[in-house]
Amino acid sequence: MSTYTPSTPIASPGAVMGVDWESRVDFQRLREYRLARTKEMLEQSECGALLLFDMNNIRYTTAAHIGNWARDKFFRRVLITRDEDPILWDIGSAARQHQMHNPWLPEESWRPGLSSWRGSIDENVGVEVANAKKIADLLRERGLENEPVGIDVGEIPTIKALEAEGLTVVDGQTTMQRARMIKSPDEVVLLETAAAMVDAAYDELYRAMRPGVRENDIVALVSKLLIELGSEEIEAINAISGERCSPHPHVFSDRILRPGDMAYYDIIHSFMGYRTCYYRTLNVGGSTESQRDAYHRARYYLDAAIAEIKPGATSADVVAKFPKAEEFGFGSEEEAFGLQYVHGIGLGNWERPLMSRYHSLEHPIEIEEGMVFAIETYWPASDGVSAARIEEEIHVTADGPRILTRFPADELLVTGTRYWNGHSFADGANHLREPDAPTTPAVLPASNGQAPVLPTADRPR
Repeated sequence: MSTYTPSTPIASPGAVMGVDWESRVDFQRLREYRLARTKEMLEQSECGALLLFDMNNIRYTTAAHIGNWARDKFFRRVLITRDEDPILWDIGSAARQHQMHNPWLPEESWRPGLSSWRGSIDENVGVEVANAKKIADLLRERGLENEPVGIDVGEIPTIKALEAEGLTVVDGQTTMQRARMIKSPDEVVLLETAAAMVDAAYDELYRAMRPGVRENDIVALVSKLLIELGSEEIEAINAISGERCSPHPHVFSDRILRPGDMAYYDIIHSFMGYRTCYYRTLNVGGSTESQRDAYHRARYYLDAAIAEIKPGATSADVVAKFPKAEEFGFGSEEEAFGLQYVHGIGLGNWERPLMSRYHSLEHPIEIEEGMVFAIETYWPASDGVSAARIEEEIHVTADGPRILTRFPADELLVTGTRYWNGHSFADGANHLREPDAPTTPAVLPASNGQAPVLPTADRPR
């Protein structure tokens, strides 16, 4: 485990430069913490070794990063044992780069390798068989050939080849989820910095959101700003507006924003690998009673759940505050899954803890200090098309929840031109009510060429 405590002082959270005059995020300390967490969880598992293919697990254990383009190719793999340094097989040019510039592991930890590139190389070429033999030989050298090997994700030909070498393949993703669940102070600061970038993105989005702007224009605007601020990867920007809000389609379109639209957004990006999941709901030009009610309900359930978060509480305590699926138009918790729930965030957006009414009431887990997760709610408006979606990112401290996401969400904000009432109808929506009898216009004093001073009651507000 790490040799430092959750109270490790880190100066200037949100800064993205390294400086010589104060102690900011310490990347060497971060690397040591993550590898130590992995080995501790490995020691507690049934496995003798871990063989990891998931990009986030590879980065967590080795701090080797070559960009998102490699995410789905499965040519990278790292072998983790309890007593020795990790060994990472990477595409050849990347392995050479690691040997030159990643001194936190010895040069022999960085090795060239390849895979079938998701079956693009025929199985009869023997890539998987050769890779499996390399792994098995290393485990035999270490006396681990009879102990289970934990794999996070893997292709079927790879798993078959490992089993043909006499190895027992078991689940290794659970071990990695346990390792990644408790964040170090350095990780928390990186998560908060990523959130600060989205704070700024929402401020720009708020200024730009008006009739005539399209959802994809908002996506382009936010993407540009995030990259300029130092974002490493933009995984998704969901932009949902107007009639597209209910049900939630989870993808942006080229729809034009119109006056009175309700719109919600989810900005998912990473800084130094650490991600955000950050919903906000805004209205264009004005709002209706049904839209305001939807927002109120989404915010109410969010706040009620946040109030339950503290070390020693359970996921059941949190999700008990969420509405049942049937209360907002769904037939079951499975059907409504993902609309009222909690998910851990770190190097990935699907880390532990994950909490929902679907499973957490019957299978609760304890909330621990050092967890970081996003908590999100949803409520459809009674107009049949609008909906509110709000999300906050939470750092669990000894004193309870600390919110990392700061763009205002305590009330439904209205963007664009504010449309003033020149006249209001006493009975609300009934525009056919006969108007009152006309009154004699007031006689104003002569202006002598200047604008008259209106009585106080007639001044715009």
